[in-house]
Amino acid sequence: MSPSLYRSGRLVWHLLAGIGLLVALTTLTPLVTWWAGVLAVDWREARGEVLIVPGGSLVGGQVLGESSYWRAVGALRVWREGTVRTVLLSGGRETPEGVAVAVAMRDFLVAAGVPPEAILLETASTSTRENALESARILQGVPGRIVLLTSDYHMFRALRVFRKAGIRAEPRPVPDARKRAARLILRWEAFLAVLAETAKIGGYWWQGWL
Repeated sequence: MSPSLYRSGRLVWHLLAGIGLLVALTTLTPLVTWWAGVLAVDWREARGEVLIVPGGSLVGGQVLGESSYWRAVGALRVWREGTVRTVLLSGGRETPEGVAVAVAMRDFLVAAGVPPEAILLETASTSTRENALESARILQGVPGRIVLLTSDYHMFRALRVFRKAGIRAEPRPVPDARKRAARLILRWEAFLAVLAETAKIGGYWWQGWL
C-alpha cells in the first residue's frame, strides 16, 4: 500500500470513528440536556412586571414552530402568576407572505386568556440583536422590572444582547431543547439546535454584539 493511500485510509477511519462517537454521545448520553442547561444561564423563576418574549420559528410562515410554541406556553404560565402587567412579543416575518412571529404568539396568548391590551408587539426584527434593539426602543418609559423569557439554549446569547442594548432584564429560560432531548426521536433535532446556537454565539461575539 502506498503511503498516500495509507494516510487517506487512516483519515477516513478517524473521521468515521469521530462520527460514531458523536452519534453515541448524542443518542446515549445526556449531552444535549447538559449543553442546553449550560446555555440556559439560570433556572430561577425571575419575576417582574414586564415580560419580553423574542419569537422563534414558524412553520410555513404561519404556524408557531416548536421554539415559538414553548416560549408562548412559558409566557402564558408567567402571566398566570399574576405579577406581569405588560408582555412584549418581539419578532417579524420569516417570509414576505408569512405572518410576524410576534403576531402568531399574540394570537396564541389572547386565545388562552391574556388581555390584548396587555400585549405590546414588535414586528420589525428578524434576529436576536434586532429583537433587543427594537424592544429597547419600545420599552422607553415603560416602568417595572423586566424579565426575559426565551428557550433554554437561546438564553445565553439573548440575555447578553438585550443587556448590551440597555435592557436590564433578568433571565427566565423555558425548557425547549431539554424537553426535545428527553425524546429519542427528537434528540438529534435538539442537538442541531444547540449546535447552531453555539455557532451563533461565536458569530455574535466576533461582531462585538455580546
